[in-house]
Parts: sequence; structure tokens; C-alpha cells
Amino acid sequence: MKDAPSPRSLLALPLTPEAFAPFGDVVSAGLKSGAAANQGTAVRFDWSAKLESDRAGAKPNLAVFRSVPQPLPFTVKLLEHHPRSSQAFLPMRCSRFLVCVAPTDASGGPDLDGLVAFVCGPGQGVNYHRGVWHHPIIALDTPAEFAMLAWEDGGAEDCVVRQFSTTVAVHLGD
Repeated sequence: MKDAPSPRSLLALPLTPEAFAPFGDVVSAGLKSGAAANQGTAVRFDWSAKLESDRAGAKPNLAVFRSVPQPLPFTVKLLEHHPRSSQAFLPMRCSRFLVCVAPTDASGGPDLDGLVAFVCGPGQGVNYHRGVWHHPIIALDTPAEFAMLAWEDGGAEDCVVRQFSTTVAVHLGD
């Protein structure tokens, strides 16, 4: 009897704008210069993410996701992408969450050899650029709620999912 192959292992590292740049934007106050707003009671940070859609008929959908926390190691079995729209996740109530992203391979699917994982802390959101392969949002530690923004029209290209025969186990890194 042949043993089943063990899953590949991947370390999730802290989210930084530089490391996440090939996949999207880190959305957080203070990453660039801000301007006084609201009669001096706030600071406004404009153009915090590249929001995009290439479908004239798609409408912005601001949805709320409630996520149940998952333990680490977490097993990645699938990835999804939104070929026609960016997708932003902004934590409303969250301690930490896991983000897994991968480049696109030559066939247009996800390149699992390039899969990377990040742990996002309080005050950090993400905006996946249009077409970036990513795992659905994963809360860590405590239940979480996220505001999600994407342009959708109800068609098949709103979200394309690919499941895998091999899995990747994501562990906490440094």
C-alpha cells in the first residue's frame, strides 16, 4: 500500500505593502501622506487601492462577510479569482486573518508553486487586483466581519474557482 503524499507546507508571514504589491494593495491608514479632514478631527488617506472593473454592466457590490475562525495549519484546497474586477476586503471586526495568493500560470490558472501566504493584523485590509488568484478570506483567532467591494453582474466571471488534487498546509511563520 502506497502512502498518500503529504501536503506541501507554506509559512504565512506578516503582511507588508511591498510583499503584497504583485497581488494587490494593503489598505491601511498611514501608508502614505494624508490630509486633514472633517474640520481637523480626522486624517484622510486618498487613493488607498486600485479599484477596477472592465464591465460596463457590472455594479459595485458592497457586501459584508462573517467568517468563523479557522485553526492553523490551514489546508488550501482551492483558489478563486475575479477576472473582471478587483476585490477589496476591509475588516470591520477582526483580530487577524489569513491571505493566500498566487500568480497566474501560462494557462491562465493559478501557479501553486508561487503560492504565498500572509497574516493580516488589526487595521489592515487587502484589495486583490483584477484577476489575482487568492483563497477565500480566512479569519484567525476570533470570529470576524469584513466589508467586501467588487463589481458584479451575476455572471460566471464574477468569481472563478479552481480546486486542486494536491493541497498546501499553511503554518504561521515569523
